[in-house]
Amino acid sequence: MHLLDNESVAAGTRSAALAQASSVPGIPVAQPPSMDHLDELEAQSIYILREAFARLKKLALLWSLGKDSNVMIWLARKAFFGRVPFPALHVDTGKKFPEMYAFRDRFGKEWDLDLRVEPCPPIDAVDPTLPPAARSAARKTEGLKWALNKYGFDGLIAGIRRDEEATRAKERVFSPRGLEGEWDVRDQPPEFWDHFNASPPQGAHLRIHPILHWTEADIWAYTKREGIPIIPLYLAKDGKRYRSLGDQDITNPVASTASNIDEILAELDATKIPERAGRALDHETEDAFERLRVAGYL
Repeated sequence: MHLLDNESVAAGTRSAALAQASSVPGIPVAQPPSMDHLDELEAQSIYILREAFARLKKLALLWSLGKDSNVMIWLARKAFFGRVPFPALHVDTGKKFPEMYAFRDRFGKEWDLDLRVEPCPPIDAVDPTLPPAARSAARKTEGLKWALNKYGFDGLIAGIRRDEEATRAKERVFSPRGLEGEWDVRDQPPEFWDHFNASPPQGAHLRIHPILHWTEADIWAYTKREGIPIIPLYLAKDGKRYRSLGDQDITNPVASTASNIDEILAELDATKIPERAGRALDHETEDAFERLRVAGYL
């Protein structure tokens, strides 16, 4: 009887203590901020950039001066706390628009880049069986091979996207290249759950594609959100603008009235015209672009 009474008193004491505790205001717990679509894209790209930097010995970031590679440099600066820790390599055909060279000279300094500008060979040194625009573009492939031999890079970070062109849709995030920079489209490593093959073949290199999973609209939405500088050619003038920038002699504008990024995004939402409609290369023989990419083109 005495033991039972003690248990009853203890139970009552516990109940009173619980009642008192429940009346004390709770301590607010900070909830982690939710990530939107652009946050998720950014986080994935930063992860890829850091993986490449951790696992490869000698990296370079290919800077073509266009909207995609400018976003890629911005992401690299974020990934490494404000400064890109590897060279930015511009393989220069000498035929870019003046606005592109002005952009390179200004922001190469403002972003404190280790900028390497490497030339391309003359057109006579390129495969004469290619169509004219593809042959002109192939100069960049040969220039890139020269740069690889000069610096010995084992990893090249490139700003290509799967939605941009059908051949690029076959790419991997970490893509092995052969001794001559060639790409075997039929022998691509599987990439499951962000497990990447970061071991290039002996004497060869990897291409790393941090924005492969982005779309054209993603690029522009992120550019707007982050306030990334853009080349004025992307904005409409006299009813035309450039959606994709390359060499002057093989790149044309498309009809457009989009004079700011909001209008570009609205235009993309409504158009069915391909992004590379202004590239002469994409209007040549069906296999021209794939031949270039197999040989080492970006």
